[in-house]
Amino acid sequence: MSRRPADRQRARVYAWEDRHVAPHGGDLLPFTAMQPMVNAIWAELGLRYPPAVEPLPRQARRLQADANRLRLRVPEQLPSWVLLHELAHALSSTHDGASDGHGPCFMGLYLQLLERYLRLPMAQLAPSLAEAGITWDPAAKPVFLDAAPAR
Repeated sequence: MSRRPADRQRARVYAWEDRHVAPHGGDLLPFTAMQPMVNAIWAELGLRYPPAVEPLPRQARRLQADANRLRLRVPEQLPSWVLLHELAHALSSTHDGASDGHGPCFMGLYLQLLERYLRLPMAQLAPSLAEAGITWDPAAKPVFLDAAPAR
């Protein structure tokens, strides 16, 4: 059985989000609006084949949402910043499930989404990341672009 590396930044990222992101993107999106938003963001990024938005399983009690390259599982309503968080997971994972969790690639993509869609300036967010001990890659790009076979 293969094990994924520990997601060392996860708790720090969640605490950072609560303090620096959640206050700015608390509007609740209905489930019916999420797939069109994901499709639009994916297209604006110049990508094809966006992940499918699916309902979160009813038995999920502690999980707010989750995502990988192929799907985002979400509840009936979700704050816009959480949708961007999950979209960053989709962008930072491959079709076979490889991901850096809440690592530098995820955080770099997430900051790009926060700046573009919530209008949170990266110049203000970057110092707060350093203060929280969170590493990020300002040049991050979707990982599956590198995973595509050359033609």
